[in-house]
Formats: sequence, structure tokens, C-alpha cells
Amino acid sequence: MKTKPNRTLVIGDIHGGYKALLQILDRAGVSETDTLIFLGDYVDGWSQSPQILDFLIELQTQQNCIFIKGNHDDLLLDWLTNNTQNIDETMWYKHGGKATVEAYKTISDEQKSKHILFLQNLRNSYIDSQNRLFVHAGFTNQNGIDSEYFPAMLYWDRTLWETALSLNPALEKNNTLYPKRLLLYTEIYIGHTPTTKINKDTPVNAANVWNIDTGAGFWGKLTALDIDTKQFWQSDSLPSLYPNENGRN
Repeated sequence: MKTKPNRTLVIGDIHGGYKALLQILDRAGVSETDTLIFLGDYVDGWSQSPQILDFLIELQTQQNCIFIKGNHDDLLLDWLTNNTQNIDETMWYKHGGKATVEAYKTISDEQKSKHILFLQNLRNSYIDSQNRLFVHAGFTNQNGIDSEYFPAMLYWDRTLWETALSLNPALEKNNTLYPKRLLLYTEIYIGHTPTTKINKDTPVNAANVWNIDTGAGFWGKLTALDIDTKQFWQSDSLPSLYPNENGRN
């Protein structure tokens, strides 16, 4: 199938699933003319978090890539830089951190330094020329991301997605009750909260929010979506790619 040149593809939470990432890039027919926007959570879950970061570091030398920070990426950065006072290790291990720590036992200090630099340079958000927002989790301030008092909310918030999901479709945008956050951007692309939590393993659109986290960290699949056509491509389910692992399950 002939692919459209100069596409912009947004990619959901990978969670150490290197095999899944290679699958979707192949299935989407990604070329050097495509722009790739990654929504964060590259690590924690499956066993190949270091390989993911190595691959992404190299990928950005070949084409235009935009890397958004996820909460798990922030946790890994803290761990790699010994800033562990902010980490509840029991909770982190339970939600994928254990696999990451195990994987880093064979990683050289030189590689770790490269990974630290990559993680430090992740963006909290990105807005394109059509006022489309790309952010890992969401935001809470009614005036938008630039007014967010706690920047970490951009990679921890779930209220934006809950608001979009619960919104009455019949509510007019000019109604004073319409959530102001949903009027600020033409479209909002997020990950963070798997669509598998509402029994979906494909991207879900609610109001103007598109959730691209299709559960790759758990029993779901990894997804890449063309933001203009809304065509999407998916990997096999992650448990089938890593049959001897638990991921975040």
C-alpha cells in the first residue's frame, strides 16, 4: 500500500515493548519524511526499556521526532540520577519499574549517560501549527498548559480524560457548563490512561481528546495514528510478543 508522504504519526505508550515499536513502524510504512510524535512512557513494563531509548536516540538522527515526557520516564530519570527521594519504590516496582531495574543491570555507564541526557530533554508538551496539543496525561488549569502551576500534572493528570469521557455529547460548546479546557485546543492527543480500562484496545476519541494509549503496558497493543486521516496501525498484543513476561499485569 502506498503511504502518504509527510505524514505526522502520533505513537502511544510503549512501556519497554521494543518488539511492538518495530512492528508498528513497519506496519505503518514509516519513512524519513514522516514526523513522529511520541506521547511518552517509553519505559517500565516489558523487558526492553534500555533498547527502546537506544533506538529512539538513533531514530531522531534520521527523521523529525518529537518526544513527550511520561510519568514513567520521569521516574526512571530520578532513579538513574539517584534522585530517589521522590520515588515510592514499592509502587514503582509494582507498576513496571522492576523490569526496568533488572534490564539496566547489563547497561554500561556510557549508555546510561546517553539515556539520562535523552530523558532530560523530553518535552512536557507540544502544540503544532493547527493548535493541536500533544501531552502525555492532560492538564488541570482552565487557561491551558502554559498556566499549569504544577508542570508534573502534564504527565500525571487523569481528570482531562475523565472529563472528556463523561461529557454529555448533547452539551453545546457555547453552554457555560461546557468544560473550558476542551475549548482551548482544536484537538488534544494523550496517552497515560489505557483505553483497555474501558474495554477498548484501539484509539478512543471523546470530545476533542484522542487517547492513543491502547494498553501496550498491559494486555493491549501499541498504536500509531495519522493525526490527519485518523488511520491507525497496531502491533500484536504485547503478551504475545513477550510470552514469558508479565509486563505491568
